[in-house]
Amino acid sequence: MLEARGLSKTFGGKPALRNVSFRLEKGEIYGLLGHNGAGKSTSLGIILGMVAPDSGEVEIAGVSVQKNRGKALAKVGAIFEAPAFYDYMSGWDNLKILMGYSGGFDVKAAEEVVARVGLEKRIGSKVRTYSHGMRQRLALAQALLPEPELLLLDEPTDGLDPEGIKWFRDFILSLREEKGMTVLFNSHLLAEVELMCDRVAILREGSRVFEGSVKDFRNEIPVYEAELEPWDIAEGCIRRAGGEILAGDRFSLPGDTDPAGLVDALIHAGVRVRSFAKIRRTLEDVYMEILDGAASPN
Repeated sequence: MLEARGLSKTFGGKPALRNVSFRLEKGEIYGLLGHNGAGKSTSLGIILGMVAPDSGEVEIAGVSVQKNRGKALAKVGAIFEAPAFYDYMSGWDNLKILMGYSGGFDVKAAEEVVARVGLEKRIGSKVRTYSHGMRQRLALAQALLPEPELLLLDEPTDGLDPEGIKWFRDFILSLREEKGMTVLFNSHLLAEVELMCDRVAILREGSRVFEGSVKDFRNEIPVYEAELEPWDIAEGCIRRAGGEILAGDRFSLPGDTDPAGLVDALIHAGVRVRSFAKIRRTLEDVYMEILDGAASPN
């Protein structure tokens, strides 16, 4: 559905993207992660044809954004950066004007989308009376009015309260379930990304340092957390068992290793085992390990 190949971009002599590539399949929810300045918004800007890459190309459904932007974006909806509206107008009038820019306003389609995002009771109110969450819902309505097959979202839950974040998550998952929509979004809320995404890419200083399936890292090598003393002796036991030391007091073991055998080895080596438990690795764990590894000198 979307393929970005070798995207590079420099602003004022400083690289914002360095040969970044990724691909989305139809019906997939894909997350772009990274710290501020990692290149997430620059990537979305290039995909939308609002930023010209120094090199590389984006294709949507086989059509190049750089060569034929209008055709490539015909079935794309987006919320990019902070949504801007005419505050002195109603939400409905904003939709009429904004959709008029892109080829016309379908009243029936607009009514359906407004109801879907839960704004039917306030769509006639002036936007200046809207809460932040209501503005985000209006932005979603605008993004959905072209009846897109691909939805691009730039920090869509930024500033929302927990109730608003859950509503947004359920809404996006329902779009995929009911309409088979493909979604690409960037976010710094790792727990939400983990609940929503099929795959993620992590950017660091303009480079893609990781791409993988959320399901895969949940089911990969077992990870344990233990309080062991003294740690230097414990570390030797863990490494002899084939384990790898991770951040803090966490370590991994090969899948065929019996943890009871390691505990026995630790005790016989004079290590005091205060706690020992298998844990579920989260996206935040993966994110921090990858960024720590990318920052470490060779």
